[in-house]
Amino acid sequence: MLGRYRLEQRLGSGGFGVVWSAWDEKLEREVAVKVIHRDGGDARIVREARAAARLSHPGIVGLYELAAGEAELYLVSELVRGQTLAELERAAALSDRDVARIGSALCEALEHAHARGVVHRDVKPQNVMVVSEPAAGAGFAKLTDFGVAQVANADRVTRTGAVVGTLEYMAPEQAKGAEATPASDVYSLALMLFEAWTGSNPVRGRGPAATARRLGRALPALGARRRDLPSELCDAIDDALEPDPAFRPSSRELAEELRAAEPELSSEGGLVEPETLDGLGLASARRLVLPKGGEWLARLGAGAGAGLLALAALLGLGPQPPFSPAAAAGAAALSTALLPRAGWLLAAVGVCGWLASPEAGREGTALLLGAALAPVPLMLPRSGLLWSLPALAPLLGAAALAPAFVGVAALVRGTWRRAALAAAGFLWLAAAEVLTGEPLLFGIPDGALPRADWQDSIAEAGAHALTPLVSSPALSPALAWAAFAALLPLVLRGRFVALDLLAASAWAAALVAAQAALGDLLASVTALDQPRGGPAGSIAAALIVLAAAAAAPASAAGSGEPATAGRGLP
Repeated sequence: MLGRYRLEQRLGSGGFGVVWSAWDEKLEREVAVKVIHRDGGDARIVREARAAARLSHPGIVGLYELAAGEAELYLVSELVRGQTLAELERAAALSDRDVARIGSALCEALEHAHARGVVHRDVKPQNVMVVSEPAAGAGFAKLTDFGVAQVANADRVTRTGAVVGTLEYMAPEQAKGAEATPASDVYSLALMLFEAWTGSNPVRGRGPAATARRLGRALPALGARRRDLPSELCDAIDDALEPDPAFRPSSRELAEELRAAEPELSSEGGLVEPETLDGLGLASARRLVLPKGGEWLARLGAGAGAGLLALAALLGLGPQPPFSPAAAAGAAALSTALLPRAGWLLAAVGVCGWLASPEAGREGTALLLGAALAPVPLMLPRSGLLWSLPALAPLLGAAALAPAFVGVAALVRGTWRRAALAAAGFLWLAAAEVLTGEPLLFGIPDGALPRADWQDSIAEAGAHALTPLVSSPALSPALAWAAFAALLPLVLRGRFVALDLLAASAWAAALVAAQAALGDLLASVTALDQPRGGPAGSIAAALIVLAAAAAAPASAAGSGEPATAGRGLP
């Protein structure tokens, strides 16, 4: 093409034309070529070229050349290997921290464009590329397609009064036909980030007419949808979504808020995970998103937890294995630390597989253990670092402090994650009671026989271990634990010590009362009529969260980071 570019692979097509990857024979480099059929109206293409030619920034896809053939126009630009933000959202591949990093990169790109008189006017997930190999200085996320960009002081092809852009990401003033400004781009970017953090676009309706009716209305607060996000970040996004552009922050101000919030956000399940990167063709991106110190400690903790669990199961639930239990546990710990979800699943399958093997002959034990382990990845799908934490509930139960685990679960960010972790802890506690024959909280349900009676038979384990556990109300306290874990951080605001003490006391008293009532309910189907260590464990749970809330401001002061009431486990 043009005696210079060799087209190699078709990357996509649409109403704008076809995009190819190509090789520049002259400069010996990869490029992207957008081929657009000429129909007599080349104004938009020329406008895109003029807008992009003003810009040179790591966060903006660079334009190299505009050329014309007899029937086509060619836009030759930087070739960006990676995925669009829309594709990553559909794959659920982004963590909260990833979204903030993408947002701050795009804010910097928009600040550069706005300083040169260019307003993008079509900021949306499909126009954002997250790069797979971000070399030094080449950016992490890039803004592309300045095809509807408006260049200040240039001849306007689109007159004021015409609506150009994508309706569901459009600023209200832009939708009304008013002139787009830098504040319009900030609105679109904030709406895009709102969608990435919550999973839904509050403007999008069932059709264009329904979407148009929502434009200009006050949108729901981000904090109402994601109470676990830092309040300062939520306020900044809410301000950027103000219907009146005069009240929106600049792209620079929004970038500052995003960067300040980044250390407080979880990277669990996102572009820090090698399996996520490999599955999406973004494997090289891990060079820029390696976990920070605190996250490596969390990974080491998760690995240690998985290793200890594997060791305990191999030594305590079956015969002496023909391999080294310590070596197997070490392998489980290492794989879980490196690949939290895949490593944990591999360790769980390995332990259950060994117990169910003919050499071990503990098929019944494998059934009950698998039934306790299997729900955890489903309850906490993107929180692999937490999958071994429910084991703390039986350990606390052995010390007559089982309800203290509710306080541990309450330290986790995210209402649903707190609830799921607390419920998983009770599930493991109840399973441990059946496996060990020891009453750790409410005791063994009626009909459950000692492990020696069913450990070598799946049928016997189903009838005399699993069925008594799931067919009676024995697991109903899991719902109470989940509710109390979800509620506790919402009543402790971290602003006034006296109020927090009162709130924690009321919460602990309510948990004691709830467990006493559950004890009355379960008295006919479990070994104990009152929970073992109910009051002490409930008070310990409240003290755990109070101590964490008190430590958060001191930690923030020592690190120079803002203190937030929502600080917790990843």
